Amino acid sequence: PDRDALARGAVKRMRASDPPPFMSPGAARLVATGNIEDDLAAIETCDWIIEAIVEDPAAKRDLYRRLDAERRPGTPISSNTSTIPLDALLQDLPEHIQRDVLITHFFNPPRHMRLMELVHGPRTDPAHVARIAGFADRVLGKTVVMAKDRPGFIANRIGAFWVQCGIQAAIALGLTVEEADAVLSAPFGIPKTGIFGLSDLVGLDLMPQIDRSMRARLPPSDRFVTELAPVALIETMVAGGYTGRKGKGGFYRLDRTGGSRAAPVKQSINLRTGAYAPSERVTLPAALRADPAAL
Repeated sequence: PDRDALARGAVKRMRASDPPPFMSPGAARLVATGNIEDDLAAIETCDWIIEAIVEDPAAKRDLYRRLDAERRPGTPISSNTSTIPLDALLQDLPEHIQRDVLITHFFNPPRHMRLMELVHGPRTDPAHVARIAGFADRVLGKTVVMAKDRPGFIANRIGAFWVQCGIQAAIALGLTVEEADAVLSAPFGIPKTGIFGLSDLVGLDLMPQIDRSMRARLPPSDRFVTELAPVALIETMVAGGYTGRKGKGGFYRLDRTGGSRAAPVKQSINLRTGAYAPSERVTLPAALRADPAAL
């Protein structure tokens, strides 16, 4: 089997994605694809290794051990996990690996999102923290926020909760995705995408992963556990390839069935039936836009 096919296919899709994930089309040529079965030895020349595999602590720890056999001694390894605490990632690892592992949580899509959470612990080499924070700031243009080692860190500890609350409330109130996004956007200081548009941008396939990870690590009395429930519609959409902008669409999609000469039609999903229909523009009255409390 061609074990590089998945990575090559991802780069091909990224070239055609909107918004574009690369600063320029030529930047895609800087990406060398490979796989962890055949090409792991290539990391020997790397100054910083970023891990972004499945949100499973055991799988990540197994990879760190394999990376340790190939990397130069002391090369930092950072995880792009969005929810798993560093302490869980370091469990049972040798001390020399624990010193070199930290968390750099980039926000999706990283080409456009400036925020990066950096999590380190008492065993982390301080030199790694300083070097990576400085590089992310000066070279990558990131706003680096030091976060405590907690489930979900800062952004997902808060953001995952309010986004899922908003989605559940919209479904319970019988709102359309356009109505919900008109309210939960600029009037509340939230990105103009709204909660459903933002979910499409980030990727719907991440939402069930975040939900499961947070539930596994938070106490049963936490409001994330007691007030939220997995959204069946999202599970169905992800299973069908509707993972947001990077897939066939999400809560919104572009219908291109009219042919190459016809303009694509923006559609939105019915939260009750799961069917798509042309999106309708929703404009809030000026008084409501100026006073969120009135909403």
